[in-house]
Amino acid sequence: MELAHSLLLNEEAYNQLGEVQKAEFIFEWLRYLEKLLLATSRNDVREKQKTLVEQLLSLLNNSPGPPTRKLLAKNLAILYSIGDTFSVYEAIDKCNDLIRSKDDSPSYLPTKLAAVVCLGSLYKKLGRILGNTFTDTVGNILKAVKSAESQGRYEIMLSLQNILNGLGAAAAPCHRDVYKAARSCLTDRSMAVRCAAAKCLLELQNEAIFMWSTDLDSVATLCFKSFEGSNYDVRISVSKLLGTILAKAITSKHPGTAASRQSIRRVSLEEVLELLGTGFLRGSSGFLRASGDMLKGTSSVSRDVRVGVTQAYVVFVSTLGGAWLEKNFAAFLSHILSLVSQSYPKATQTQIDAICCRRCVSFILRTTIGGLLGEKAQLAVVKDICQAIWKLKKVMDVAASQHMLVCALQELGNLIHNLGTTAAPLLQDSSTGLLDSILSVTLHPSISVRLAAAWCLHCIAVALPSYLTPLLDRCLERLTGHKSSPEAVTGFSFAVAALLGAVKHCPLGIPHGKGKIIMTLAEDLLCSAAQNSRLSAQRTQAGWLLIAALMTLGPAVVSHHLARVLLLWKCVFPASPKDLEREKSRGDSFTWQVTLEGRAGALCAIKSFVSHCGDLLTEEVIQRLLPPLPCAVDLLTQLSSILKMYGSPLKTPSVVYRQRLYELLILLPPETYEGNLCAILKELAADLTAPDIQVSASTFLLPPLCHQDDLLILSPLLQETDHRFIEEQLLLGNGVACGSLEYDPYLIYEKDVEGDSVPKPLPPALSVISSAAKLFGVVCAHVGETQRLPILEQLLDSIKHTKGARQQVVQLHVVSSVSSFLKYVALSKGCLGPEEMKRFALTLVTGALESTNPLLRCAAAEAWARLAQVLDDGAFTAGLAQVSFDKLKSARDVVTRTGHSLALGSLHRYLGGISSSQHLNSCIGILYTLAQDNTSPDVQTWALHSLSLIIDSAGPLYYVHVEPTLSLIIMLLLNVPPTHAEVHQSLGRCLNALITTLGPELQGNSTSISTLRASCLLGCAVMQDNPDCLVQAQAISCLQQLHMFAPRHVNLSSLVSCLCVNLYSPYLLLRRAVLACLRQLVQREAAEVSEHAVMLAKDSREELTPDANIREVGLEGALLILLDKETDERLCHDIKETLNYMLTSMAVEKLSLWLKLCKDVLAASADCTAITCVDTMQEEEGDKGDDASVLTTRHDEKSHPFTNPRWATRVFAAECVCRIINQCENASSAHFDIALAQEMKKKDSRNDFLVLHLADLIRMAFMAATDHSDQLRLSGLEMLLVVIRRFATVPEPEFPGHVILEQYQANVGAALRPAFTSETPPDVTAKACQVCSAWIASGVVSDLNDLRRVHQLLVSSLTKIQAGKEALSHLYNESASTMEILAVLKAWAEVYIIAVQRHKNHRQPLKTTSCLEDSIRNGSCSSDGLLDLVYADLGTLSRLWLAALQDFALLTLPSEFASQLPAEGGAFYTAETSENAKLQYYNSWALILHATALWLTSTGFVVADPDEGASDLSRPVTPTSMCQGSSSGATIKSPEDVYTDRFHLILGISVEFLCSLRSDATMESITACLHALQALLDVPWPRSKIGSDQDLGIELLNVLHRVILTRESPSIQLASLEVVRQIICAAQEHVKEKRRSAEVDDGAAEKETLPEFGEGKDTGGLVPGKSLVFATLELCVCILVRQLPELNPKLTGSPGVKARKPQMLSEDGSRLVSAALVILSELPAVCSPEGSISILPTILYLTIGVLRETAVKLPGGQLSSTAAASLQALKGILSSPMARAEKSHTAWTDLLRSALTTVLDCWDPVDETHQELDEVSLLTAITVFILSASPEVTTIPCLQKRCIDKFKATLEIKDPMVKIKTYQLLHSIFQYPNPAVSYPYIYSLASCIMEKLQEIDTRKPENTAELQIFQEGIKVLETLVTVAEEHHRSQLVACFLPILISFLLDENAPGSATSIMRNLHDFALQNLMQIGPQYSSVFKSLVASSPALKARLEAAIKGNQESVKVKIPTSKYTKSPGKNSSIQLKTSFL
Repeated sequence: MELAHSLLLNEEAYNQLGEVQKAEFIFEWLRYLEKLLLATSRNDVREKQKTLVEQLLSLLNNSPGPPTRKLLAKNLAILYSIGDTFSVYEAIDKCNDLIRSKDDSPSYLPTKLAAVVCLGSLYKKLGRILGNTFTDTVGNILKAVKSAESQGRYEIMLSLQNILNGLGAAAAPCHRDVYKAARSCLTDRSMAVRCAAAKCLLELQNEAIFMWSTDLDSVATLCFKSFEGSNYDVRISVSKLLGTILAKAITSKHPGTAASRQSIRRVSLEEVLELLGTGFLRGSSGFLRASGDMLKGTSSVSRDVRVGVTQAYVVFVSTLGGAWLEKNFAAFLSHILSLVSQSYPKATQTQIDAICCRRCVSFILRTTIGGLLGEKAQLAVVKDICQAIWKLKKVMDVAASQHMLVCALQELGNLIHNLGTTAAPLLQDSSTGLLDSILSVTLHPSISVRLAAAWCLHCIAVALPSYLTPLLDRCLERLTGHKSSPEAVTGFSFAVAALLGAVKHCPLGIPHGKGKIIMTLAEDLLCSAAQNSRLSAQRTQAGWLLIAALMTLGPAVVSHHLARVLLLWKCVFPASPKDLEREKSRGDSFTWQVTLEGRAGALCAIKSFVSHCGDLLTEEVIQRLLPPLPCAVDLLTQLSSILKMYGSPLKTPSVVYRQRLYELLILLPPETYEGNLCAILKELAADLTAPDIQVSASTFLLPPLCHQDDLLILSPLLQETDHRFIEEQLLLGNGVACGSLEYDPYLIYEKDVEGDSVPKPLPPALSVISSAAKLFGVVCAHVGETQRLPILEQLLDSIKHTKGARQQVVQLHVVSSVSSFLKYVALSKGCLGPEEMKRFALTLVTGALESTNPLLRCAAAEAWARLAQVLDDGAFTAGLAQVSFDKLKSARDVVTRTGHSLALGSLHRYLGGISSSQHLNSCIGILYTLAQDNTSPDVQTWALHSLSLIIDSAGPLYYVHVEPTLSLIIMLLLNVPPTHAEVHQSLGRCLNALITTLGPELQGNSTSISTLRASCLLGCAVMQDNPDCLVQAQAISCLQQLHMFAPRHVNLSSLVSCLCVNLYSPYLLLRRAVLACLRQLVQREAAEVSEHAVMLAKDSREELTPDANIREVGLEGALLILLDKETDERLCHDIKETLNYMLTSMAVEKLSLWLKLCKDVLAASADCTAITCVDTMQEEEGDKGDDASVLTTRHDEKSHPFTNPRWATRVFAAECVCRIINQCENASSAHFDIALAQEMKKKDSRNDFLVLHLADLIRMAFMAATDHSDQLRLSGLEMLLVVIRRFATVPEPEFPGHVILEQYQANVGAALRPAFTSETPPDVTAKACQVCSAWIASGVVSDLNDLRRVHQLLVSSLTKIQAGKEALSHLYNESASTMEILAVLKAWAEVYIIAVQRHKNHRQPLKTTSCLEDSIRNGSCSSDGLLDLVYADLGTLSRLWLAALQDFALLTLPSEFASQLPAEGGAFYTAETSENAKLQYYNSWALILHATALWLTSTGFVVADPDEGASDLSRPVTPTSMCQGSSSGATIKSPEDVYTDRFHLILGISVEFLCSLRSDATMESITACLHALQALLDVPWPRSKIGSDQDLGIELLNVLHRVILTRESPSIQLASLEVVRQIICAAQEHVKEKRRSAEVDDGAAEKETLPEFGEGKDTGGLVPGKSLVFATLELCVCILVRQLPELNPKLTGSPGVKARKPQMLSEDGSRLVSAALVILSELPAVCSPEGSISILPTILYLTIGVLRETAVKLPGGQLSSTAAASLQALKGILSSPMARAEKSHTAWTDLLRSALTTVLDCWDPVDETHQELDEVSLLTAITVFILSASPEVTTIPCLQKRCIDKFKATLEIKDPMVKIKTYQLLHSIFQYPNPAVSYPYIYSLASCIMEKLQEIDTRKPENTAELQIFQEGIKVLETLVTVAEEHHRSQLVACFLPILISFLLDENAPGSATSIMRNLHDFALQNLMQIGPQYSSVFKSLVASSPALKARLEAAIKGNQESVKVKIPTSKYTKSPGKNSSIQLKTSFL
């Protein structure tokens, strides 16, 4: 293929190829040439032009295929437009000659067609340059039309379109001729030609004025004719033509002279509408012939004309646009509705016609209003429709107005449904009277109008949940009041049922009590049905309908009424067969009608119960359901005889009864009606072959039985399109009506399968067949195998015995039921039965495989494969395949060949196992042959489809066939005419399957793979150029596959451009393919895709559709616009996903673009009136004006990309903003730091940070939060919450001490206020409470006065909820009010928690500083203030919190305690809604628990019961059984009991939650729960409770242990450890208290006999599970070993201490380890002396282990935090009283000595690995032992010697810091009061220190560290002097003074001394001044004996006096600088 990439055709390479490759080669060359020509310079092209033209023109004679000729023509045109044009005339002449040629042979045809295409292309590109040649050309082409076959006519029409396009107005002379030719082609028998003619005429009307003026009528009539017998594509093309011309007729301003202007008159809107109306009502018969038709009384308009005209209406309005529609809506509406009025009885004479016309009218209204108008305009339209309904209601003639009303009501419902809560103002507006108008129509005499009104109410309820309950009440009230009017009974029962169906769409629900009212009413209606024969049928139907609708409310409601329903169900059927016989003999036609109606209703109600309340179907209930079933089946068998008796009035009721019974049986498990299986089977067989069935129902029976993929080959009608709603009627064939609600009113409460439109049940006669076929499959599979045979035989006979059309119908029913049987057996792995069964099934299916109905062939092929699957016998399968092979080889008719080729594909799909290679080879061989049968496109289509199935199922086995298959596909793609789109679609599926088979191998570089890949890409390119949209969709999905497997080889820019061009395609499936592909692309390379799209938009001028505004808003914006317009759910989902992927990968880089898009979407809808943003209380007047103007001015941009987006799009935009904030959070800290952001923005203006857009974020959140749409308000509040949480701490650099959000407090207040009005739904208020608490807690606002605004909102909601569950609105379910109450309580809890925390944090620093007083006086400090704000309501709150916690505790009890729960529910929930309430409690209990614990802590459990104190509160308070005695006057609890209850409540909830953490438990809940426990244990009373109840403490510890094991978060583990510490403290306190009281009681005398308190008692044993200490140890070991695995000897694999390099833990790890050590050191105090001996080794091992593992050398001699903690713990252990207690003293001493040995051993490792250990830490540890342990531990000689050696060794270390620390430690040891301890050290080390200090002469200190060493040394010597005994002191001073004097500067060198020496000099001098006077005698004798010393001392003193004189101001300098610079230990361990 690479050889094809050259400017001139490489003829050498070309000639060496075979035929197929030649075609490929040429196509590849032409593709390359097109790109190359555009990129080559003009001169280069001109050089080669001659040769190139010759090569291109010579190709014309090579009979090029369709795609090749198109490319060839394109290249010729490009070549001439770039190069010279002088030879173009020759080219045109050559083409004309080829066209004139008389050769009519098929082989010459491609050449002629290529010539036609070339002409079109040349004229299109070069246009007027070609001068007058066009008249000859057009004449020549038009002449050719007459003799051309369909392909020729098709190409000629398209060519003419191109010529007209290129020439524009210059072609005027030919317009009439072209028009004539196109007219005849518009009604051509080939559909493709009709489409092409429509395109040609569409081009023509741009210039040919006569088409939309003088000839308008004839053009319209012509289009109507063209619709007759048309297909979907023709209807699309012709409706586009007709709609465009009519729109032009209205809008155009005619050019031309005055004379011509008079002859052309303007056409009015009325005339145009009338013209369309005529087509709709009379079809193509036009005006003249209509009368004749009427006389003959022939049938009405054919449906395809009507559907075509419907689409033309839509095109007409869409072309004129939304603004036009808004202006002319009233006229348009009245015209559209008049189409179904009685003025044209023809259109609605039969019910079938009426329903179809209504569909069309609904479609026109839905598509125009829904698609073109924004929300504001839609609100106006609703008013217009309302007025129309009022007018129509007054029309007396029912028939005249009923269909108009139905259409108006359905559109009204749809409109309000889509507007959602945005429509609220409309319903509040009394002048419209919307609800009244609908309710009044509910009484209309026509049943379809009553149903439409009910459906409309359903839509209103779904859109505006707050209206659901009031509407239900009104309807129930009217139903009760008008029981005696049949219309009212049915109308209002429909309405109630429809409203109940809406409940499942409204999360807030309806009050629980409504169920009871409805049930009672239904019973009443059923019981009173017999009283009045005029009403009995209606009341019966209404009663059962209400019960059936009630079932949709689900188990929670139904369980309360189930017994009554089952009783009614039992009573409706006779008890025994005898009673049934008796019934038959009594009664008349009317009573039977009522009876059947009642029983059908009962069956429907039970069906509804089974499908909606599956949870209630227990064994017991099923047993109660069963008894009436046999009787119902008996009645089924008797129906035919009853029908004979009473005649036709019973016909419909009996069919309905059958259908209801079948539907119920399908849902029930077959075991439940085992006894009746045979009877049912017989009835089904009779139904399926009944003699009176006329209609062929294939189109709704078979699709479910065919495979989804196979349906694609049958008919585009089965594919999903935007016009599915009206196209369905053509699918069902003329005899069958579309579905409509009046056929089955019971569907009014069901959710519609296809989204939100009205349910469309088919007529009972049809739906009974589909139910029967479905049930047949189930029943037949469950009867005995012997009973199956006769039934199948009977069915086969019935086919044989019928003739003609009826035979087809029966065959269809039988095949569908047998298919459903085979499908059921295959899926349930059953077996078929006796051998005979196989034969019967085979005969049946073979017959169907050769049926003329393609759908039946398709179903039969599926059944054929299922049969093989069920039998699962290789030989049989091979036999089946052989049958098909033989048939395909011999048969020549299309039917057999299509059926059997699909059968082969199906066999492979279900049994990949028949792929033994010779089968596969023969299959493929036969299908190859069929695929090339160009006489029949159908055979090609089916064969290729089958081939694609085989490729899919054969998998790797197919590799050998890939090459030949691929070349076959390419050959066909290049040669099959474009008119056969279905063949191309099948080719596309084959190519897709091949690409999947090759998979990732496509990335390879071998020659064979490269060739395959090139062929795949070539195939995709051919398909992309195909005019058929579905083929283009296939091309896109093939490229998508290729991109997945071999991304480098797919040209992304051309793929993206193809996607962008088709983004707004009118074909749904193409749009879906585009988005599926985009979604995949942006997951990998979002930025590239986005760039390509923008580049393309900038480059291309005409290619992009006008909607796609990519140039301005980028691909992201284009997708958002599409999302706003799109209605298909799958597509919307894909668009959202695509945008989410793009946002995730690009939002941070393209921040401004994304925020602007979201802002535009949100702002486009914000009316100026809605935004009165800024708070009236705002102080800064200047700001106020400014802010208001910013928020209310709309941009003057004329082209705002988003015009009135819908609320769903705005909600999505708001969610996007939250996602963008999250993305920024993961990106850079500058996004949340304004100073840094501004600085980086200065450096590079392209930098962009979120914090710079804060004003926009607030504005968007504000706009969303104050919208009419509730969903948008929720999103807006969520956005506000995210903004507050992320930006609360960002400081404002211009005003230090303030934060950036502070300036927006007015906006936040204004955004929140509307959410607290009385009419706001609870979910919005709940969300707003969350935002309020976050705002108050964030600390943004410090001034209390400012805070009060938001605080006031919370106060108001608290007042509202105080009355408990009774006080809230009765609009919603009780669980909704629970949600609101809990949200308020949770918000208050959060505020209270924050207030308490701030108060705590504030109090601590206050002790030390007094400078804060000023700020407190100014009121800026809000810590106590916030607490004061809450304090006012704390009494009320605490009670409500306790009540909520009690509720939560009850709700979390396991189900076995259900009987103990209070019958009426809790404080805030009702018993019936407890399931729903649980969720609400789960979301809020944790913070409430924390707040309650804090409140109890603040009262210290000692304040009088707050109930007494709170009685003066003016508000009513929820009574809860916990705070007050129950109202029955039982004994009032003592405060102690109340406290105990509360304590156990909090503890119980916490333990229950923590011990079984659900996977969805949030971090917030766990943390809050642990904090609550901490708060609880902060006060003495609860601590005493825990301390005294050991089991409780152990349980808590075990629970905390589990939390630590299952949650990795350090903050949770730390909080848990804090609780553990508190538990241990509580235990310590308890032990101390017991010891103290024992001492007091027993007196000191009997001290020896005191019982031992604490764990371990006398024996010292700790029992696991019973021991608090053991549990604590487990927990601490868990923490320590997880951080330091080396502590576990099992893990390190050695029993002893294995030397390792110490390690530094993370900050979190260090904190955890430190906390665990603190707990360990507290443990001995909880034990008895014996107990303490048991645990001491463990504690010491762990403490020293931590020290050893983490003693890392740090700069500056600091200790690591864990080392410090272990030293602190060590000190705590050593100084424990247990070490000195009598009973444990000896053992402790031994253990402590061992511990000291271990510490010393750390220094002398076996191997040299522990060099890294920090000597300072170890020395400090030794010092702690020396100072804190009792002397006998350390004075034992061997240990003492080792310790002294360590100190000596350390003094020798060079590191100055170590020396300093050593001196400091010795300083403390020397001061130890017990001489036994300190003297040995003094003896050993003093001389050593002296020597060190005497080195001053040789080593002068060079830096502060060394200076400090000398200073510390001096301090040690000073200490020695003070410690020494009296008589030794003078000797010591004598040694000490020379050293001090030696530190003084030489008298000669004070000037040259360094500052270090200077400092040392001052330090020494100062010390001398102090010591001299104390020991004056020693001093004097020393100075006298040494003149050198004396001289130096005198010089120093003199120098000092001088400097004092000079520097009197700095006399303080003499203070020892050493003291200031000494490094203090972080913690004093000593």
